[in-house]
Formats: sequence, structure tokens, C-alpha cells
Amino acid sequence: MPKQRSERDPAERGGRNTSRRRYLTAAGAAGVAALAGCSGGGGGDTATEASVGDSTATETGTPTATPMADSMTIFHAGSLAPPFSAAEPAFEEKYGIEVNREPKGSVASTKKITQQGRSADVLGVSDFRLIRNRVLPEYGNWYTVFTTNSMSIQYREDSKGAADISNDNWWEVLSRDGVTIGHADPAVDPGGYRAVMTQQLGKIPFEGSALYDDATYQKLRENSIVPTGTETNLKGQLETGKLDYAIYYQSISSTTDRPYIDLQPEVDLSKATSKYAEHYAKAKVETDSGTFTGAPIAYGMTVPSVARAPGRGAQWVEFMLHGEGQQILKDEGLVPVEPAVVPQSGSESVPSNVIEYAAAKSNLGPLQL
Repeated sequence: MPKQRSERDPAERGGRNTSRRRYLTAAGAAGVAALAGCSGGGGGDTATEASVGDSTATETGTPTATPMADSMTIFHAGSLAPPFSAAEPAFEEKYGIEVNREPKGSVASTKKITQQGRSADVLGVSDFRLIRNRVLPEYGNWYTVFTTNSMSIQYREDSKGAADISNDNWWEVLSRDGVTIGHADPAVDPGGYRAVMTQQLGKIPFEGSALYDDATYQKLRENSIVPTGTETNLKGQLETGKLDYAIYYQSISSTTDRPYIDLQPEVDLSKATSKYAEHYAKAKVETDSGTFTGAPIAYGMTVPSVARAPGRGAQWVEFMLHGEGQQILKDEGLVPVEPAVVPQSGSESVPSNVIEYAAAKSNLGPLQL
């Protein structure tokens, strides 16, 4: 049966750009000064880093050590907006720093760095392969896989067919005439290409049988529209009645007061085993941003080499990998990788405060790092 959970006030959640302008308190300023000698973005002493924002220059032009920057920028997936929004106040208070976040589809967020020449101190994406394949090695040299998710279908109690839908027949209801299904844009958002993959996988036999035939798949695609680029806006359009159903992450569905369907593991992209990964890889989605292949969902974070405050970026990553950060991920419906992992091949580049909470591996189950 569909599940429901209560949602906090939308103003507390992160479905929009966030930019806080705060004056540092005396205690916060003292904390910044004390951090001048802590390990940071390059794995060395951040007090001697010559990165923009973490250092200044003398009259002769020689970089001189200063406390780490008092602001930082994060580009991140829309589905990371809720946990990152929840983590922001605690992080700002702990380090006396202003956090500026830009939530957008992960493909688009990556392009801000690789194609638009912009700088961010953290890049957080819902598909770690975007960092592995498109950011490294030119714009970074390490990343961490830190949390997972699954696909789901959310709807309203008055959506067309809502009285009939269940885990056992969702494809029959969603393929009816007049039903409107929304998902994010596959060209800019992994949530979009994963929604299409979910539909594709339903027609592909798994252990001898498929959920539905090709004709049903074609009808699902006919009923599907792309009204927006990210999952957070999809949620709003579902609630206003512009959509009957939305295919997006379970972390979003499970933290609202709308009913939703947990999908079968053969289509929800949640299982990181060789058997399921082989099945997921049969789904492929071609977009203007490239061709994407199905795989178990795994999120990634990195401090790009173009970061202006890499030390602060490393602190954010560290914060999200343990303790309060991990609990926030759980509270927002995500499933943390415990411990987080970093690629063995680039582990020497991982900042010391990050590697303390991560394991260096060559793979995470069937996922090659």
C-alpha cells in the first residue's frame, strides 16, 4: 500500500537557491581563525594553500597564509536540496561561515564547472559517474560516493486512477488514457533519465518475466511529459494538479504528505548487486547531453580543482560523511553509504579530514569507482 509521511514547512526545505548573508559572531570569527591550520581541500595544511579565497597576497605579490574563506559555494542536485538545506545552519554555526547553494539538475550542475567556467567549492551530484567521467581529471582529482536512493511514483489522492493504483498495477493505471506523468528533463537531471529507465526496465524480462509489454511501455511514454528540469519543481506541479503522477526519488516521496508507490527492485535502481546491475544496464537513454546507461543509484561529492575555498569544501564533505550529516541524510529519506567510499586509485589526493570517514576502494559492489 502507498505510504505517507508528514512534511515540514516548505520554507525549511531546500527547493530553491539559498544565499545567507550573515555577519560572523565573535565566537564564529574566533573559530575561523582557529581553523587556519586545519587540514583542507588539497590534503595538506590549509593555512598555506594559495587558492583564491583561502589566501591573500602581500605587496610583492607573494601569497600569504590567512584564515580560510568566510563564504563558500555549493552546486548540487535538486534531490540534495532537502538534506543540504537542513545541514546548512549547523555547518554555518559550527564554522562561522556563509554557505551559498545552487540546486539544479546534476548534469547541469556539472556543466557549470566544465563548460561555463564557474567555480564551486563543492559539487554534489545524484549520479557519481558524472564526476568520474566528466569532472575528473581536468576539474578535480577525487570524489566520494556517500549516499543512495531509489525511484518511486508519487501522486495525489484525487489523481486520475488513484483509487485503483497499487504496487502490483501501477503501470496499468499510468498507461490509461488521459493520465499525465511528469519527470525531470533527462538532458539535465539524472532523476529524468532514471525515470525513463524505470519505464524501460518494466518491459525488459528479469529472471524470466517482465512487468509489462512494449505496448504498455509506449503508452507510458506517450503519457509522460517534462514540465521542468528538476525534481523539486515537479513536486510543486504535482501538488497543484498539473500532473497526476510524478516519477522521482523515494527520498522526496517519503518526506511529503502525499501518497506514493514503492516500485519493484527490478525497476527502482536501488539494488547494488551484480544481478541487478546487469539488468539495470540494459536501460539506455539518449539525450543532447549524452547517452546514459542504467546502474544502481549512487550519489557523489567532490571539491573541484577550481574551488576558491577548497578547505571549506572539504569541511562540508567531511560534515556530510558522519555524525550529524549522516543523520540528516537519513532524516531526508536517503540511505547513506557507511562508510562512504573514495576511489582507491586517487585516494592520495583525498583531504585528510575526508579520508578519515571514508574507505578507499576500487569498487562499491558492482559499481566501478
